[in-house]
Amino acid sequence: MSDSTMREPVRWPWREWGPRGTAGASFPSSLSIEDVYQFYGDVAALSGVTLSAEPGEIVGLLGHSGCGKTTLLRIAAGIERPAAGRVVLDGREVAGPDTFVEPEARGVGLMFQDYALFPHLTNLRNVMFGLRRLPPAEAERVARHALSRVGLERHADDYPHMLSGGEQQRVALARAVAPRPGILLMDEPFSNLDRRMRDVIRDETVALMRETGATAIVVTHDPEEAMRIADRIVLMRGGKVEQIGTAEELYRRPRTLFAARFFCDFNELPGDVKAGRVTTPLGTFPAPGVPDGQAVVCVRPQGVALTVLDEGIPGRITMRCFLGEVDLLHITLDGLERPLQARIRNDGTFREGQDVGVTIIPDEVLVFAAGGA
Repeated sequence: MSDSTMREPVRWPWREWGPRGTAGASFPSSLSIEDVYQFYGDVAALSGVTLSAEPGEIVGLLGHSGCGKTTLLRIAAGIERPAAGRVVLDGREVAGPDTFVEPEARGVGLMFQDYALFPHLTNLRNVMFGLRRLPPAEAERVARHALSRVGLERHADDYPHMLSGGEQQRVALARAVAPRPGILLMDEPFSNLDRRMRDVIRDETVALMRETGATAIVVTHDPEEAMRIADRIVLMRGGKVEQIGTAEELYRRPRTLFAARFFCDFNELPGDVKAGRVTTPLGTFPAPGVPDGQAVVCVRPQGVALTVLDEGIPGRITMRCFLGEVDLLHITLDGLERPLQARIRNDGTFREGQDVGVTIIPDEVLVFAAGGA
């Protein structure tokens, strides 16, 4: 038997899912969180958080561990009561000083980081758990359809422990969307998956959310993930909202040094601002709106241009790391304490030990007043 006849057929991960466009539509809800506080003892987990999600919008809650993302999601779901502030769902107050609506009465779908599947129930019964208001036969029909959409109807009678982590995630997703909730709340839903599986499941999950039309709030600590899935991103820091905007707004126009650092590993240089211009060891650049005085100047690695000619600031490549389509280069320059990092398209032009000329692309430079991190 030849090698070609012994090969296993190629598996395409996205083909394991059901056809797109077959999920049932939801009636998307609006969500407003108004000046919400939450305390655990003397610790303020949330301090005056205000944000909104429009019907059909996917909002990413982004931030480091402990910044309050999950607490905010639990308050939106009704799992926790806020210490102060309001939660308004489709214009109806569901949490406030004198109001609290239980989770099951909010029409909200939940998907947890650990999936929270019931081990003693089959996958079909897990999905049917959120359909208890339907007659049993109708609940089973809807649950089987949801499992079919995520490509797992053949595992309906299996138990969660018989599935891989990615398959368990898909069962949890089917359970969350089967009741057609107006709002879907997801807490780090892809963090337990390996990189390859995470990309496929994330893309298919977003496609499913777009099909249903449900409003969604997705918690993540990964800025790239937030940029890939969210219409708007809410960046949080220490229980407060740092900045809200589209992915491009937060990446291109961060309001603070913290926000800038979250989305890019910059070369950071000292600078001195005077009359809207900042002077650095790499040259002078625009600094609109930055007050005169000391500044932190951030240069994106892709904003560092190199030439083999006698142009720009002289430097030497001290390290080259192959990253596929690009090389990551470290370049030493007189007047800089740390090597400058550059991401350059890999065409074989540059090598370690080579002397180069360095120029900076002004559009890839951000300037912040010193001490404003």
